Amino acid sequence: MRTLVLGRTPARVTAVLATLRADGFDAEGVTTDEEARKLLETEKFGVLIVGGGVQPDSRAAIKEFAVKHRVRRVIDGALTAPFDAYVKREFEPLIREAASKG
Repeated sequence: MRTLVLGRTPARVTAVLATLRADGFDAEGVTTDEEARKLLETEKFGVLIVGGGVQPDSRAAIKEFAVKHRVRRVIDGALTAPFDAYVKREFEPLIREAASKG
């Protein structure tokens, strides 16, 4: 299941993507709402991870947009170190669960 990662800190988005991809997940990452909307409009993403740095207004709007474009699961993230362990523990099981439902 394709996963989109939206975060404000490029290094953190890169770290999340590196772990997800190393573990076999199909994931892309962006740092702006505009980039996220453009990708979500393709309706090719089943999961959206929204990083902790995304402000509440932006977070609410992008979540609403995602649901309208076939995203099955929206995950709120707030990375803690070590990032790879956090991704494996918090994100990967939720992505697998969303993929198993459909």
